[in-house]
Amino acid sequence: MSYLKRIIYNCKQATFLIEKRSLGKITFREAFELRVHLVGCSFCRIYKKQSRVINEMVQELFRSSMQADRKLDDNFKKELQVRIEEELNKN
Repeated sequence: MSYLKRIIYNCKQATFLIEKRSLGKITFREAFELRVHLVGCSFCRIYKKQSRVINEMVQELFRSSMQADRKLDDNFKKELQVRIEEELNKN
């Protein structure tokens, strides 16, 4: 299998790079590979969007829990789920 085909058909690597990029920097080569993959893979584009929304929500949760001792009760979980779904349905 050619190098380009391995990039195009490797969703596992793409999702790994999406998460790696959210935690810090990825190399130029990794960024290129991810970009090439995302051009042709709608599933990984959706994954990227969902991952970004979830990461933002978790960061917000930790910021707010540092300010107040917030517990994850059922109402809070439901509210968080609604907010995630609203963000995902924006586009």
